[in-house]
Amino acid sequence: MSGTTTGKLYGVGLGPGDPNLLTLAAVKAIAEADVVAYHSARHGRSIARSIAAEHIREDHVEERLMYPLTVETTDHPGGYRGALDDFYEEAAARLAAHLDAGRTVAVLAEGDPLFYGSYQHMHKRLADRYDTTVIPGVTSVSAAAARLGTPLCEAEEVLTIIPGTLPEDELAARLAGTDSAVVMKLGRTFPTVRRALERAGRLEDARYVERAFMPGERTETLADVDPSTVPYFSVAVLPSRIDAVAPESRETGGEVVVVGTGPAGAPWLTPESRGALQGADDLVGYTTYLDRVPVLRPGQRRHGSDNKVESERAEFALDLARRGRRVAVVSGGDPGVFAMATAVLEVACEPAYADVPVRVLPGVTAANAAAAAAGAPLGHDYATISLSDRLKPWDVISRRLRAAAEADLVLALYNPGSKSRTHQVAAARDLLLEVRSPDTPVVVARDVGGPEQSVRIVTLKTLDPAEVDMRTLLLIGSTQTRAVERADGRTITWTPRRYG
Repeated sequence: MSGTTTGKLYGVGLGPGDPNLLTLAAVKAIAEADVVAYHSARHGRSIARSIAAEHIREDHVEERLMYPLTVETTDHPGGYRGALDDFYEEAAARLAAHLDAGRTVAVLAEGDPLFYGSYQHMHKRLADRYDTTVIPGVTSVSAAAARLGTPLCEAEEVLTIIPGTLPEDELAARLAGTDSAVVMKLGRTFPTVRRALERAGRLEDARYVERAFMPGERTETLADVDPSTVPYFSVAVLPSRIDAVAPESRETGGEVVVVGTGPAGAPWLTPESRGALQGADDLVGYTTYLDRVPVLRPGQRRHGSDNKVESERAEFALDLARRGRRVAVVSGGDPGVFAMATAVLEVACEPAYADVPVRVLPGVTAANAAAAAAGAPLGHDYATISLSDRLKPWDVISRRLRAAAEADLVLALYNPGSKSRTHQVAAARDLLLEVRSPDTPVVVARDVGGPEQSVRIVTLKTLDPAEVDMRTLLLIGSTQTRAVERADGRTITWTPRRYG
């Protein structure tokens, strides 16, 4: 941005370390500069200066911007961040003095100036006041991929750049939920990053790159790296999965992961579930639920089937895993709530499949999703009951409905009706009216999270069975549940956490 002075500021990206990777624009900017500035640690040496050394002339004014500290221990009243902020302000003031005097200033930056670089702190403080040009450089990410000689990401794959300084839980979640990844800032964070990769099921795929395009460069399988040898200038890389090791060539065997996709697919997936779906060789499930899963990796096989063959689907998935394939059994909502987890585990407990690893990953339940859309009707004790009498007799359902209603529990009613089951909603309503007020709030939630979402709050007396189908979930309030119309005309419902 142009200012009132004649000085010009350059943020010069130098690439990962090899002087041959400087761009022509970077060399030109250094040549035009009156002042060459670079950051350094307290020992005074600067990697940035060493990369650009052959282009720095005797008549250049050099500004060494020396960090006052490199670890998070300081007696500064503002702590580590306060000490750094003071340093950046002082460094920016030194550069501003040159710019105000009409001098051209080139601030050297390893890699790219605006990618985890020290220059960005100067840029934020000076770019709005002086004519500024940022010259991009080859990043450590690109350098690492080049040294590995493996595609980093292809087609629709997603690349995630992660600082290793994040907490282990956060690292594991992000690593599980992406295709490709580069974890920066290793050094002392390496043990945490390694554990996170293992928790995410990605350690087998991870590669390690140290000082790419610099003296002392090293690449190897991350699992084999000695943590005591890892410097700050190293990265962990999860390359493209498209040409991953074929199932028959893996050292590890197959497994079945039962994945809950939530009530509406991709937006409701947890990072762990997304990672399991991405890592699978085969996706198995009811065709309607499979269709909700986006294409996460080319080459995956999809095996769709009818909704009434759960045991056969489970056996098919376990047979695939027994042959060494990673199988994700896709289940709507949460797989443990009227869904596929029980069917898979039941078959997995047969002697023929005793050695096949099985995991169950949770998902957002339909009841929780419907409750959130309506307010908080499940804010107190509640019972979850399926109205389907395909697998249990109606007299069992009616006894449970009456017991839950007499206990004054909120009810979440799954599978209320279908084309072949038309009497259940009316029968349940009439039974509940025997013990509940006709004005009891009822949430009628259809296709929650989907394109046809409809969430209405009616009363038990006015509940119309004709408006309820298999894609609908009903939440029946307790005696404490409230429904209130707010100023915007929307009615919300909630059940107080205090009772009576």
